[in-house]
Amino acid sequence: MPKLSNDRVRLKLLRSGVGAINEGDVLLATASNAIIIGFNVRPERKAQELAEQEKVDIRLHSIIYELQDEIKRAMSGLLEPTFKETHQGRAQVLDTFRIPKVGTVAGCRVLDGIIKRDSEVRLLRDSVVVFKGKVGSLRRFKEDASEVRNGMECGISIANYGDVKVGDVIEAFVTEQVAAEVIA
Repeated sequence: MPKLSNDRVRLKLLRSGVGAINEGDVLLATASNAIIIGFNVRPERKAQELAEQEKVDIRLHSIIYELQDEIKRAMSGLLEPTFKETHQGRAQVLDTFRIPKVGTVAGCRVLDGIIKRDSEVRLLRDSVVVFKGKVGSLRRFKEDASEVRNGMECGISIANYGDVKVGDVIEAFVTEQVAAEVIA
């Protein structure tokens, strides 16, 4: 089992032995805040009762591959998730409009990809990120649009931001949470 450890998560084996899981095993797990893994064994009746009382997790297996997979999943759960950013599209600001009760709306042409109403956006001015937020509204010909594709024109307002200028570029992207994986 220690071979499953890596530089990000270390697996520590407190005790191994043969025979049924006994009260001493449960007390060690309680004191160490550990789990008990049994392979082709069962806990003694008193050990099972003590484990329930002390809320010690006992996991029993009879197939070694399932045991390894479960330990890898448990180790993955200890790692911080990573975030992956997926580019969706870019739009060039051609003109800006002040609309009462809405704020500044950027009249844009989509340069590549797609802009979606639920996208996160980055406002670039001279290739420097000025603001990062979400699409407030996306309109095409005075109608709400769920998405606008490459080559089309649209109106984009950025939620809680109004300092958009002609020539700015709006980049749309989606951030996804990716579960960290233990490679072993």
